[in-house]
Amino acid sequence: MALVQTSIVDGVATLTLDNPAGRNTLTAAMVGDIVDAMDVFEADDAVGALVVTGAPPAFCAGADLGNLAEADGTSLGRIYEGFLRIARSPLPTIAAVNGAAVGAGMNLALGCDVRLAARRARFDTRFLQIGLHPGGGHTWMLGRIVGPQATMAAVVFGEVLDGAEAERIGLAYRCVDDEELLAAAQAMAARAAAAPRELTLVTKATIQAMAGVAEHPEAVARELEPQLWSTRQPWFAERLAALRATVTKRPASADRPATP
Repeated sequence: MALVQTSIVDGVATLTLDNPAGRNTLTAAMVGDIVDAMDVFEADDAVGALVVTGAPPAFCAGADLGNLAEADGTSLGRIYEGFLRIARSPLPTIAAVNGAAVGAGMNLALGCDVRLAARRARFDTRFLQIGLHPGGGHTWMLGRIVGPQATMAAVVFGEVLDGAEAERIGLAYRCVDDEELLAAAQAMAARAAAAPRELTLVTKATIQAMAGVAEHPEAVARELEPQLWSTRQPWFAERLAALRATVTKRPASADRPATP
């Protein structure tokens, strides 16, 4: 039985962890299904964006690491691949966090480009609470998103964040009503999928590269080559022509302010 469900609608791929009885815990079998699904999505030119979510009631309640006392880097790495595979994707990714995101499950959300949270979402690092050091790049990912103080509060002081609090500290881009979460995430993803796929992938790569850029002139130089490349692409000519046609057809009154 597949442990993930997938769909592709209007250029948006949705990957749903589907083991609700196990609260969508990452197992070796589920990781294999995630990797296979990602390979399919990325090879499909019709896919322009990805939404990751979980079958209710949880988003992902962590990882099944077996006997941790006998774990090594290789065995941990196999489980980590469940979220690292998504974090490495060139596709723009949105985590629709619909419930508990615990430990490695929180890493899965952190590895996405954007997080939308339901009000019932729960972001819970829980590593120290079970006597375990954080892993999978948890402190690095969380610290880059929310800063050192909020990272300390969550990881060391055990603060568990609901959707509204996650939005307040910037961990989630937006908190939405529970029943609206998936539709909101898919609608947001559809806007990315509507752009030329190659352009979206290059732009995501540019945004990621900017993390190592310290000065504005360097950022200008970094963007120059891909921007010039985009102006030579057929989609730019097509969309520019469509925009000019729209402006030409607009009545002159549309540009005048309304009379009070």
